[in-house]
Amino acid sequence: QVQLVESGGGRVQAGGSLRLSCAASGRTFSGSTMAWFRQAPGKDREFVAAIFWTYGSTRYADSVKGRFTISRDNAKNTMYLQMNSLKPEDTAVYYCNAIRTIASTQALLDSWGQGTQVTVSS
Repeated sequence: QVQLVESGGGRVQAGGSLRLSCAASGRTFSGSTMAWFRQAPGKDREFVAAIFWTYGSTRYADSVKGRFTISRDNAKNTMYLQMNSLKPEDTAVYYCNAIRTIASTQALLDSWGQGTQVTVSS
């Protein structure tokens, strides 16, 4: 069974940066489309960014476009989310999951990792 492990979260001030990582055990990301999601307190989980593993093509939610960068390391089978110019509204637990295509915003896997908490203070 696939296990996704997110890491790299923390507490930063507005304008700061963090880099999140997503590693998988039990499968390789090769050929997949992977995505970052986030869930703020009291809100539904939402799509943040996606990457098509084979070609590296990406897509972003409008709220993070120009500030966040999704990338992957094939050798390490790890996905990253570089978050710059962080805002208090970016505060959330961040998760990774697979999605069906680069245009999709729905998670493909039923099981989620524990997520990683990002807290941005003003």
